[in-house]
Amino acid sequence: MPRLSKHLGGPNIYVKRDDCTGLASGGNKTRKLEYSMAAALEEGADTIITVGAVQSNHVRQTAAAACKLGLKCEVLLEHRIADPSEYYAGSGNVLLDKIFGANLREYPGGTDFDKAMTEVADEVSANGGNPYIIPGGASNKIGALGYVNCAIELLGQIEEQGLDISHIVTATGSAGTQGGLIVGLKAMESTIPLLGIGVNIPQQDQEEKVFKLACETAEYIGKAGCVAREDVVANCNYVGDGYGVPTESMNEAVLMLARTEGLLFDPVYSGKGLAGMIDLIRNGTLNDGNIVFLHTGGSAALFAYADQLHT
Repeated sequence: MPRLSKHLGGPNIYVKRDDCTGLASGGNKTRKLEYSMAAALEEGADTIITVGAVQSNHVRQTAAAACKLGLKCEVLLEHRIADPSEYYAGSGNVLLDKIFGANLREYPGGTDFDKAMTEVADEVSANGGNPYIIPGGASNKIGALGYVNCAIELLGQIEEQGLDISHIVTATGSAGTQGGLIVGLKAMESTIPLLGIGVNIPQQDQEEKVFKLACETAEYIGKAGCVAREDVVANCNYVGDGYGVPTESMNEAVLMLARTEGLLFDPVYSGKGLAGMIDLIRNGTLNDGNIVFLHTGGSAALFAYADQLHT
């Protein structure tokens, strides 16, 4: 991203375009769903059950994947935002969920979704269906395989282009992307540091969540112990007032990328991830070598924030 790099006057910044994965306008969840949906098909499922916030990118891609495979999709939407606007409640990803024919069920924030999804699964079974539950973000050891694979792919691209990369940076939320990436990097014996920019919970909680999933994933692929606790780093200083709540730095970052590189990023994940990276470049924390920012997609959510983005 030469114009962004010049604008910031810091290291050279590259972008890994996982917003271009192709399913329902793309995003990081497509890599995870490649494995989660395969597991569902192996079990003979005819109905996918999953959960996400109202403007969940994961739900949108899961609903699309279900359509592609001829499966039904039951969605549990969590209301995490107080007093949502009309745009937030009905536009963006929600509109796409409906276009893909998902059955949307709405729940208050803080619901016990393990219990709630089990209840929906029981309902599907009672009606003669065969349900398969995919957790939020497809962030379990199966879904995380998508980002183990991505790490291997990314290292190959770095080698092919002869790049010396000093950091990989991405947004981190439900843990599957960062957890899978760190397993893939360490399993391949890469020394490139991975930095997650948190979008919802405090640093200690986020790092522990990622490390736990990384350990489960590493064991699952036969590489137990390849990830140490200190390998998992999350900076959660850019969350602002909470998950999905816009910040000025996010707004600046989204406009900056649009106007320097013609790229669209989302307000919830990649926008806050960018805001963190930009600030760390400005304050000298990330000031050498070449950086790869992994774009997790989600630009469909921009429409849901039309009344809150300052253009």
